[in-house]
Amino acid sequence: MKRKWRKRILALLALPFAVVLLSNLIIEWGTSGKLYDDVTAVPYNKVGIVLGTARHRTEGGINPYYQNRIDATVDLFNAGKISFVLVSGDNGSIYYNEPDTIKKDLIEAGIPQERIFLDYAGFRTLDSMMRAKTVFGLDSATIISQEFHNERAIFIAGFKGLDAIGYNAEDLSGRQGLKVQTREVFARVKVFVDLLLNTQPKYLGEGVRIE
Repeated sequence: MKRKWRKRILALLALPFAVVLLSNLIIEWGTSGKLYDDVTAVPYNKVGIVLGTARHRTEGGINPYYQNRIDATVDLFNAGKISFVLVSGDNGSIYYNEPDTIKKDLIEAGIPQERIFLDYAGFRTLDSMMRAKTVFGLDSATIISQEFHNERAIFIAGFKGLDAIGYNAEDLSGRQGLKVQTREVFARVKVFVDLLLNTQPKYLGEGVRIE
């Protein structure tokens, strides 16, 4: 009897690990062949979607994840791999506005203002992907973020009718990279919860044509 209960307890303890592992494997398998590191190899898409993040680190200084996404977006545009940029990020308060901040840095880096469109309600990756399809009317796009984030975004996009590929901004290693990668492991479980519950974006709104 004790052995039977021990097996049941071990099975219950193992279940969360199995769910996390399976969620991550499914997303990696589902996005295989859709990620690019070499700008010359990226297929053309009319629009590149750069996913927002904070410009500054809490401990001070520029957030390297942010800067690397800016650099990757500029590389794609200059290589003629995208014609427009859709900046999707959090605009949760008057003190925090990812889209406007990214737009200013993209313009400073040489991308014309009229080629940049802003999605102020990209509060989550799910919101960004769904709004790209339903609000901005995109059928295909190139997502610009770090590889781990691109994988999750592309997977969500596929379920929401958006044919997406990803251009990988440079990632980070060391302590900061490990911290973000650890959060990502559990964020991928949330992807499946959202899909099962058919979670909707916080805001939708009127359509916007990118042209």
